[in-house]
Formats: sequence, structure tokens, C-alpha cells
Amino acid sequence: MTDDLIDRTPVHALLADGTTVRIRPVLPADHNELQGFYEEMSPENLRLRFFAVSRRSAAMAADRACAPAHPGYRALLAETGGRVIGLAEYDTGGQKDGAEKDGAEVSIAVGDRLHHRGVGTLLVEHLVSAARAEGITTFTADALSENHELLRLFADLGLRTSRRFEGPEVRCTVHLDQDDTYLSAVEARGRSADVASLLPLLRPSVVAVVGAGRTPGSVGRAILHHLHTGGFTRHLFAVNPSVTSVLGVPSHPSVEALPKTPDLVIVAVPAAAVPAVADECGRAGVRALVVVTAGLDRTEAQALLATCRTYGMRLVGPNCLGIANTDPELSLDATFAAEHPRPGTAGIAVQSGGVGIALLDGLSRLGIGVSSFASLGDKYDVSGNDMLQWWENDSRTDLALLHLESFGNPRAFSRTARRVTRRVPVLTVDAGRTEAGRKAAASHTAAAATRTMTRGALFTQAGITATRSVGELLETAALLHSQPLPEGSRVAIVTNAGGAGVLTADACAEAGLALPPFTPAMVDELLAVLPDGAAIGNPVDATAAVSEEQLTECVDRLTRCPGIDAVIVALVPTAVAAATGDDLVRALTAAPGRRARPVIAVRLEQDVPARLLPAADGGTIPSYAEPQAAARALAHAAERAAWLARPLGIVPDVDDIEPERARTVVEAYLAEHPDGGWLDPRTCADLLNCYGIPQIPWAWAETEDDAVLAADRLRGFDGRVVMKAHWPGLLHKTQHHAVHLDLRGDAQVRAAFRDLQTRFAGLMTGVVLQPLADRGTELFAGVVQDEVFGPLVLFGLGGTATEVLADHAARLAPLTDRDVHELITSPRCAPLLLGTNGSTPVDLEDLEQLLLRLSRMAADLPQLAEADFNPVLAAPGGVTVLDARVRLVPRRLQDPYLRRLR
Repeated sequence: MTDDLIDRTPVHALLADGTTVRIRPVLPADHNELQGFYEEMSPENLRLRFFAVSRRSAAMAADRACAPAHPGYRALLAETGGRVIGLAEYDTGGQKDGAEKDGAEVSIAVGDRLHHRGVGTLLVEHLVSAARAEGITTFTADALSENHELLRLFADLGLRTSRRFEGPEVRCTVHLDQDDTYLSAVEARGRSADVASLLPLLRPSVVAVVGAGRTPGSVGRAILHHLHTGGFTRHLFAVNPSVTSVLGVPSHPSVEALPKTPDLVIVAVPAAAVPAVADECGRAGVRALVVVTAGLDRTEAQALLATCRTYGMRLVGPNCLGIANTDPELSLDATFAAEHPRPGTAGIAVQSGGVGIALLDGLSRLGIGVSSFASLGDKYDVSGNDMLQWWENDSRTDLALLHLESFGNPRAFSRTARRVTRRVPVLTVDAGRTEAGRKAAASHTAAAATRTMTRGALFTQAGITATRSVGELLETAALLHSQPLPEGSRVAIVTNAGGAGVLTADACAEAGLALPPFTPAMVDELLAVLPDGAAIGNPVDATAAVSEEQLTECVDRLTRCPGIDAVIVALVPTAVAAATGDDLVRALTAAPGRRARPVIAVRLEQDVPARLLPAADGGTIPSYAEPQAAARALAHAAERAAWLARPLGIVPDVDDIEPERARTVVEAYLAEHPDGGWLDPRTCADLLNCYGIPQIPWAWAETEDDAVLAADRLRGFDGRVVMKAHWPGLLHKTQHHAVHLDLRGDAQVRAAFRDLQTRFAGLMTGVVLQPLADRGTELFAGVVQDEVFGPLVLFGLGGTATEVLADHAARLAPLTDRDVHELITSPRCAPLLLGTNGSTPVDLEDLEQLLLRLSRMAADLPQLAEADFNPVLAAPGGVTVLDARVRLVPRRLQDPYLRRLR
């Protein structure tokens, strides 16, 4: 691995107590600082590090770390406030050949006063990531057997370790395999640190507002008013040098002049003043900022974030609505929304302030209320991932609502969301589904990988409920908050007006819900309880004569029916019910707690899109004004139930692959083509061979005679051959008529070569010859490396019409076994693969292997920008790639799971 392909940019990360440290490579100029770092250590700490105490230990250690760079050595330091607090190193010993090239000796040192805060563990995680990128597979470390802290550090990493005791010393070996156990351990440490860092933001004891003036209508004054009138239970101050009090809140001339150091400062000053205010807050010891100011230019934005990182302050915004935590023990409303948020159980994180206001209002109106709220704005620091981890640890939150226009680290977000959504429903509005002008797409894969498909893959794999509008989000939240999840998608509809039942049935069908017929026994049961004239189909038309008691009994029986997963009751007001005094809505709300399946009301006369009807037992029933809203919400609930019921997927091991050789192939190509490009057929085949991707036999020819000889060798497969022209950048051969099929005999081969050579003179560099493939189903498989989301694997119907038919499914790599199953079964062409009308299924195991190997190749090689396999021939006897194109670009390696701040 060449050093210039590995990202060595300094990063900031969180320690176990939520404080921020900077991690970066050691530089020669760090010598004095490092020597001082060691000299300040206690004799006991030095003895445990060096096995003895020597006056020269500090200088020698600094010399070693700051020596000129050499292959196989890496040193990282952690610093805070400009002072070194920890150092981690590895050294392969300079042996790049032989059996020991995959191992390295590792050492760690942490300052005396920084133990038990996770400094060493964080450094080792970053060292593991760097070593893995260098092809190093094991760390070894010698330690005194009494150095319990170091031994515990290695044992708790989540990596496979072993120990060998040799007298007073112990030799530890750590295997650097990145499996789910290690990633889960890293996530657990990150989650704990993240939540600790958010405490000053979401549970502050002291809050100050900078920019709260005397002018009515100013944002700072509005936020101060909300904090004051919202009943904030802790200490509240204003910062304004012109007054001593604002809205009855004590005011001081500066942050440093406050009688108590704030945990949280709300910044509502002009953009040009924001960096100076942030610096003042940092110097005063503030732990978190909410910057509502908009319009920061690039210089101001960089200064703001740099200041927050320097002083370890978490940042919400800029350009945001504010934050809130409705916990009665806190009552924090630092927003400038029109009303105070209603206390409740939904967590909200949005980028758009307007969407935030709509959600706050909608959840308050529904009665669900809000547990905590964060308007992330331009999202310089605190993100949706942070809020998900907060809600995961917050017992008051049972519903999470997101509106995110961008993702800083989608793969980390996906892992977090997969975990969180098993505890609470996570809902989002799929913002930015359309592209005003899709960028020109060179390959089939890039053309298919739309923003909608990429985001859809993220949401599907993570178990996130993705809606298309704020209204749909609130409608779905109402159902998930109030009703149990359905076990499936089978719905029974009951109505007191046939037309309402038909509308509801149409809405259910359009939402993908099923309306199964009732068994004869159930028909008899319903006839026995409903009035004469009732029509027992699905929908059940109970007629306008149905009474409250009859409707209650009907709904109760349907919720106990084994073939039904949910009941929708579509009601219209009638004079009959008014005359008899029957309240048909009460039939739904009388005692819903006894019903194990969800019950939903549709009331066409309802004046709001959705509301929760209070029930006699303290619960609620969702009621919708439109059947489509009820059906959409129920379909989302059924999808969530199905996702929860699926087994957790695992990323299977792939046998017989050579990732190191693949990296060599990639690096060699990029060394010759620094700007990247499409691989020639031989390099492409070599790369695919590294991952065991099955290809049809082929040969390369640059002259007519070579083509004849190659065809003679290939005719042993079938007797007929295919000839394809090649030149750099050629992608769609069929569109250029650059393919000759079914060539028999030398004369046809020669004629085909001359034709291609004549038509593409000056372009063509040679031809690829292949035996004519057997019959089978033409499929498409590919991967595109999204700059934000990472590698996206696509699969579907192939051939020349793949873009026209657009029958594709997509999942983000690395693929689990569950992802592969869904990729194969999701496209409309799936019945062709599984066997239909008595046909034999294709080799599904080979197809699964192809997708897993493609996923692994994309995950291993970030330089792989696109891979396009079209067609892939699938048959009962196996799966073969008939045509493959791969494009590489120079790209730095970056570990998506490494703990670091944005």
C-alpha cells in the first residue's frame, strides 16, 4: 500500500468522558513536546512502559518517534490544548519480505493523569486502522504481567487476542481482523463517549444566550423568552453588555463575566461576530454551542468549527432553529418556534427549521409530544447519528423522527440505525428524491444508481421507515405510537357505507396490502352479529343500520381472526346512527387494549388529516381523513414488522480471494494512469480473477491472424465465437455496432476483424474473442462507489434493455447474506431465476457468490469507482460474466467505522 493512498489527516475524536482529543501522526517538530511528555511521567508509569526507569528513556523514546519516516513504522499521538497526552506506535521491523511482514510490534503510552479515559484505546483503534491499510494482520506487544491496564486494554478491544507468559513478562498477540465483534465493540465505546459529550448540550445545568437584545422580534430574545417562559429549571443567563437584565433574566457583559460557567451557550449574533463569540466561550470552558445564526461565509465557518474542536465544544448548527429537551426535570426549550413543544415520547432531528416546526406542531396536535428536539441546520458537528445514539439511551423516547438532507458517514449511520430501530421505530422523510439533472452516466451501473435508489438502499438495510412527505411521516407516527405492529399485510375492512369501503379497498391494494377472503366459519360469525342486509365480503359492508354494539362485536371478531393482521374501519356519519344515539367511533375506542391486532379508523368527514382518538382504557386509536393515509401508514407498520422478524444478516466469508494481489493490480494501473480510467480487458480480467468472479473464456487479438488463431482455440467450446472491438473508453459496444456474433470458420473471423478495423480505424486497439454463450437468463450486476454512501451494489435484469426496463435492486456494501437474498428476490425478474411455469431455477448459490464477491471487491478497493457486469448469464448449470468493465480512480483510503468527529 503506497503511503499517499492512506488518509493521514489529523482528526478529532471523543474520549470516554465525552471530551475531545486530536489524533495525528508524529512530526519531527514534536520531539521536545514528546520528551517532556515522558519526563512528566511517574517512575511507576515509566517502569511499566519501559520495564525499567532510566534518565535516558524519555529522550530515546522521543528520538524513535520523531525519526525520519521509514517503511513499516507508524506513530500517532493524542493531544488536547496543544499538549501531548498519549502516544501509540507500531513497527514491522523493516521486514517487508518473509513470514513476519504481516506482523508489527506495538507500544502505547498515556500520561499519568489521563488514565481510565480511553486515550490508549482510542489511539490503538486508529493504529489498527492504519496498520490494516498497510496489510498488517497482527500486533504483538510485550508487557509486564502486572501491567493490568494494558492487558485489559487489549482484552477489551473486541479483537481476537492471545497471551504467552514468560517469567514476569507477557507477550500479547492481537489479530486485526475487522469482524462484527470488533465493530460492535468500537460502536459501544463510541456510543458511550458520544452520549457523554451530548450531556452539556441536552442536559445542561447552566445556559447562556449571547445575542438576546431589547429589540422585540430578534431571534436571541425569542429563544431567551422560550427558555424563561418554558420553565427551564436550572441556571439561565443572558449576555449583553448594554443591559443588566433581559426579560427578567440576569444579563452580563461577556461570557467570561458570568457568575457560573455555562455548559451550553446559544449564539444569536451576526455572522461576522460568531467566531469571536465561539472563541470566548471556549476560553471560558463552555462545553456546547447552539449557533442559530445563518449566512456564515467559508472563513467564518472554518473558524467556528476549528474553535469548537480546539476547545472540545460540541456544536449544533449553524443556521438552525435550536434544541429542546422536555424532561420535566429540565424543561429546556432553546428554540424560536411559535409554541413550546408538548412533552412526550418522540425524538426529532431535522436539518430544515421549517420541517422542524411542522413536526413539533404535528406531534403536539396528535398528542404524541416530544422528548427531545435538535434542529441540526448546516450540521457542522452534531448529526442524526449522534441523536440516534442519544435516543437509544433515553428511556423517554419511543419514536425517532429524522429529516436529513445529507449524511456525513452513511455506513456508520446505517449500523447505528440498524441497532436503534430494533428498540424504537425510526422514521424519516426521504428528502431530495429527485435530481433536476442527473449527471451524465457512463455505465449502466452509474445510470441505475440514482440518489433515490442509494438512499432507499440505506433506509431498507437499516430498517428505517422512509416516507415521502411530512404529512405521511406524521400519519405513520400516529399508528406506530398507538397500535401494536401487524404480523403481516392481511387487512380486513369494515364500513357502514359501501362507497367508503371501496375507496379503502383501493387504497390498501395500491399500498401493497392484501384483502383475503374470509373462511365460511368467519362469514357465519359475522352474519350472526351484523344487521340484516350486511354483505360479508372483504370489505364488510355492515350497512348504515349497524349499531355500536354490533360494530364492536364485528371488530372484536375480526381482530381474533387467524387470517387477518389488521382491521380498518371506514365510517361516515349517518342520520340512522344519530337517530338511535349510536356512537360508532366508540365501538373502536371502548376497549382497544383487549385487541392484539391494530385497529385503524377512516372518517371521511374528519377535519384534520390524522388524529389520535382517546380510548376508554387510556390508549388511543389512529383516525385518518383519507383511506390512502391509513393504508400507507399500515403498510409502513407491516414493513417494519417484517424487518424485525427477519434474522440478522451476517457478512459471509468469501473463499479463494487474493485482496493483496488485487491492491497490487490497482496500484500498478494507477501508477501508469494517475487520473484513473477504464481498465483494458486483460487488467480487468486479472482483477476479477483476484476475487474468483467467473468469466467466460476469452482471448485478446491485435491482428487478423491473431484473431484467427484465438478463434481456433476457443471453438473447442462450441464451434462459434463472438468478436468485440475494444478501445480505451468504449463502454456500450452494441450501440456502436462493435460486436460480431455467431462467427463460424476462419473466413468469417477475418471478415469480422477487417470490418471492425475499417470502421474504427484510429480507435480500435484490439478485439476480444469469446465462445458463443449457451442459453440462459441475461442479468446485470454492478457496483458504483458513491462519494458519500460508499459502494452500492446493483442487480437486476440485464442485456441491452437494462436501462429501459430499469428492473434493478440495490444494497450498500458490504452485503450480508440477507442483503444478497433480497437483491435476488426484489427485482420483477425474480420468478425467472427461481423457476416459473415448471422451468428449472438458475444456480442461485453461484449467483449469491457472484454478488458477495462483487461486494467484497468494492469494499476492499475504494479506488474502484464503477464495475459493470452486463450481461451476466445465469443458468441451472452456473453463472458467468460475459462482459465486464471496471473503472478506477485515485482515492485515499478512509475507514468508515473509525471513531472521529465530522
